[in-house]
Amino acid sequence: MLSYHLQSALSDLRDLITITESDIEDIKVANHNPQFDRLKLKEEKLKSFEAKKAMIDHEIASLIAANPKTELPQLLNEEQHASLGELKTELQNLRDANKRYAKLVLAVSNLYNTFLERVMPTEMQGYNKVASKEATFLKVRV
Repeated sequence: MLSYHLQSALSDLRDLITITESDIEDIKVANHNPQFDRLKLKEEKLKSFEAKKAMIDHEIASLIAANPKTELPQLLNEEQHASLGELKTELQNLRDANKRYAKLVLAVSNLYNTFLERVMPTEMQGYNKVASKEATFLKVRV
């Protein structure tokens, strides 16, 4: 059962990496709608991975409880050891992809915030932002 959960978790991780890579390519060309469309799928895959990880933890805890005098490396077969190694590698790959995506999201966010500040300059009054200055290139005529 542990092997099944490991393979299933690996599949979810690889799907998450693929989705994140697609998000990176779309944000580079300012194609934002597909990113929003994939958000629900990404959340489902993440929840699925978390559930499978909990099952992996449970299976390993059960193995240890059933064999208290045996070390964990001796309880797992070669396939399970390999799957755990792949799981670690794929988690690192997902982390790297998320870091690249976060940098792009931050850059785009700063760009939009700068544009908005130029169009509608604001000041903080307490905790509220209020338009207080004249816009640098926007003039409204009534």
